[in-house]
Amino acid sequence: MLGVREPDVYGSETLSDIENWLNEQPETDGHSITWFQSNHEGEIIDQLHSAIKEVDGILINPGAFTHYSYAIRDAVTAIGVPTVEVHLSNIYQREEFRKISVLKDVCIGQFSGKGKNGYLEALRLLIRK
Repeated sequence: MLGVREPDVYGSETLSDIENWLNEQPETDGHSITWFQSNHEGEIIDQLHSAIKEVDGILINPGAFTHYSYAIRDAVTAIGVPTVEVHLSNIYQREEFRKISVLKDVCIGQFSGKGKNGYLEALRLLIRK
């Protein structure tokens, strides 16, 4: 729904647009990026579990799961892979329920409200780690 749902909040670019843009950035040279999107919590957890010893870092935009998914939080903790949380909109300048991130404390960083540039900043953080 990215690019369609609330473009005034999330922008008009699709996930594919953001993928293509990030993959074209010089910082990605020498790094392989695998993209995954799901609206299903269990699929996200399965994908995180499959990352053990397979990836050097994870960028995650958990969407609405940010505010309540202790299962995703536990998966991030369990895999021990450096993870950065990314949000296109600034969750701290939105409704009260959106200001809560149950993942923030188990991630090495969080970028919120920077649009697609948050993904690039998160990638830079992972590369530095």
